[in-house]
Amino acid sequence: MSTLALLVAVLLGLAFVLIPSALAYLAYRHPTARGPMGIGIAAVAALTAIVVPIVLG
Repeated sequence: MSTLALLVAVLLGLAFVLIPSALAYLAYRHPTARGPMGIGIAAVAALTAIVVPIVLG
């Protein structure tokens, strides 16, 4: 595996952790939004829907 591919894989892994965590934190700080876990799960689903076709295509 090339260094660039490894770097991209690490950054995608960080994005899959950071983005849903940030959205869940915002939902926790503003309880009028939907439940924090629902928002985190929706973010993971959206990221997966974007990344999987790119990786497989």
